[in-house]
Amino acid sequence: MDGFSFCVSDLFSKEISYFADYTFDETVISLEDLLEKIKSIFNEDAILHYEFNEVFVIHQNSLNTIIPNEFFDENSLNSYLEFTIKTLQTDFITFDTIASIEAKNVYIPYVNINNYLFQNFGEFEYKHHTTVLLEKLIEKNKIDEKVMFVNVFKNTFDIVVLEHKKLILSNSFDYKTKEDFIYFILFVAEQLQMNNEEFKLYFTGEITLESDLYKIAFTYIKNVFFLESSQAIFKELEAKKHSNFILLG
Repeated sequence: MDGFSFCVSDLFSKEISYFADYTFDETVISLEDLLEKIKSIFNEDAILHYEFNEVFVIHQNSLNTIIPNEFFDENSLNSYLEFTIKTLQTDFITFDTIASIEAKNVYIPYVNINNYLFQNFGEFEYKHHTTVLLEKLIEKNKIDEKVMFVNVFKNTFDIVVLEHKKLILSNSFDYKTKEDFIYFILFVAEQLQMNNEEFKLYFTGEITLESDLYKIAFTYIKNVFFLESSQAIFKELEAKKHSNFILLG
């Protein structure tokens, strides 16, 4: 609800040739406003009018929860969400399969945005951003002990804790201040009995070495790193190699 970004990559080599990031000055309140913002971007950016072999859409929001396969029932999607977020009778609820952890990610996509993109591109595949985040982190992680990954957006962030290929925790949090930010990180570490002097914390997303978010994290946690991408497109971008992890990681 606070931006729109996309990249263009080669279907076979997966090399990214173009990336654009549109961050709104203020978070939009309604999906109708979001659609108007995206329509405006489509009018401005000629790349979005090219013909593509495949289109893959990622919805970034906190309207999701992860259910292990053994407890999953496709006929009970609403019941998985109703205790954690406010759902409406008219909400369309769907799910992604995360094979590596034998689980489903149940979520609410932005249907009006999907409809608009369908008008422009035809059929496409879509997933929730947490699905993509977990798939990438699980593939990359080689550490046997508990390790924390924090993926930062403008007003929200994801915390993922892995123990090698095993998912220990995945959750999203809203924040307004750096104190909000560090509180949730330290709370998760405490609940999972992760020693601040020992566990490794990897940042991705909208956070830099100079930011208050990084500085306060480094004050309380000893081993803080950035999880950097090897994508060649970063040679052409001003962005840091750990930014835009969902698309470029």
